[in-house]
Amino acid sequence: MFTATGDDWAERAAVLPLRTRMFIDGVWEEGSAEPLTPVSPRDGRALPPIGTASAADVDRAVRSARTAFEAGVWSRIAPRERGQLLIAFAQKIHDNAEELALTISLEMGKPVREALQTELRAVVNCFRWYGEAADKVLDEMPVTAPNSLALVTREPAGVVAAVVPWNFPLTMTAWKLAPALAVGNSVVLKPAEQSSFSALRLAELAIEAGIPAGVLNVTPGTGQVAGRALGEHRDVDVVTFTGSPDVGRMFLGYSAASNGKRVWPELGGKTASLVLPDADLERAVRSTADGCFYNQGQMCTASSRLLVPRDRYDRALEIAADVARTSLPADPFDVTTSMGAIVSERQLAGIAGFVERAEAEGGELAAGSAERFRAVDGGSYFAPVVLGVTPRHEVAQREVFGPVLSVIAYDDVDDALSIANGTEFGLAAALWSNDLTAVHTLSRRLRAGIVWVNCFEEGDMTIPFGGVKGSGFGRDKSLHALEKFTDLKTTWIELS
Repeated sequence: MFTATGDDWAERAAVLPLRTRMFIDGVWEEGSAEPLTPVSPRDGRALPPIGTASAADVDRAVRSARTAFEAGVWSRIAPRERGQLLIAFAQKIHDNAEELALTISLEMGKPVREALQTELRAVVNCFRWYGEAADKVLDEMPVTAPNSLALVTREPAGVVAAVVPWNFPLTMTAWKLAPALAVGNSVVLKPAEQSSFSALRLAELAIEAGIPAGVLNVTPGTGQVAGRALGEHRDVDVVTFTGSPDVGRMFLGYSAASNGKRVWPELGGKTASLVLPDADLERAVRSTADGCFYNQGQMCTASSRLLVPRDRYDRALEIAADVARTSLPADPFDVTTSMGAIVSERQLAGIAGFVERAEAEGGELAAGSAERFRAVDGGSYFAPVVLGVTPRHEVAQREVFGPVLSVIAYDDVDDALSIANGTEFGLAAALWSNDLTAVHTLSRRLRAGIVWVNCFEEGDMTIPFGGVKGSGFGRDKSLHALEKFTDLKTTWIELS
């Protein structure tokens, strides 16, 4: 099912049905705000306008979610039943995986092969996993005096607003929706402006799977209107957000100015891949470069900083440049393509700007350029770039969100740790070494929520995902994610 074959994806895209209206209380509704006018980054062609939510539309979606929650059609059914419906939802996604993968490829430029084999597989696994976990969240009964009984129960928070990005549009959506729904919440989802089509189709599949109307609502729109309305709404209990640090801090401000709702922000990263002197340099550099260029570099965990001993710097630069030159973008609808388009012209210009400024600051350009790459006429493509820089360069400090690898030399391990920890972010890091003692010691000193050792981007649904410092707080994935969407209640019973 998750194998991309055939050469007719462009023909299928030409007749692909796209949902273009809000989804509130189980029905399609016209939005009353200014429509979105999306463009496919594959070839620049205009896609159908999408109706967007005004503040009044968001209010109706929140009221729909609250009504469903208070009615108990989802929040008070047996956890096992909720789990079975989430598993049915996963099956619906599985059965429509090719359509969803093509939609993702069309709207944000991801290779259709990657959308199907990686993203849709992960989405299905996520909903199945939380479906299985729904009836395995156990309450507590602390030991008390003989004449009393104490119960500690986890209850759904209520209405959850999920605001998700475009880089892994359905994976990020699943990471938010699945745990929130598993414990009985109702959700209002605001997808990214660049990837609303796939989210709208997902909501339709939820209804087909048997999830009651009002439990999942989708309000496409801009961050300034729909996002802000959700953040400021006084009947939203929780906001879960993945995106930029600036917008994440806005949601914290919206919370403070409204009802003090919980906000769980995941705010990006600047992953350092630290290669120790004893490591296999070829393997470490190639894996790091692949991790930087994957998904066109549009990942919060992209391994965008390669830290190597100074005496191995020149060789590391050569290896990374070789990976870049053999990882060129191509048509996302070609099943042999591993690197697709950049999501938008604006994003492409931002990436190019980082490269231009790095060169102006004295960075060494080892591969690529700031110029647009020609893959499909009218599309937004950018070839991988490898830069030799210092830790002080802008490109080594800020999140580029594009296929740009910064190679940095260090003098000793303490210097390497200082560089690795020397940005505002703390999402992920990688260590390359065969010295178990060094790995164990250094992994504790890295200020990151995730540390990979002799690998990159490994993990499954059982492990939490999230960061520290400016990368936010709270965790997606694993049973720990359920904590974000529940409240603890203590019930003390005096026994006569």
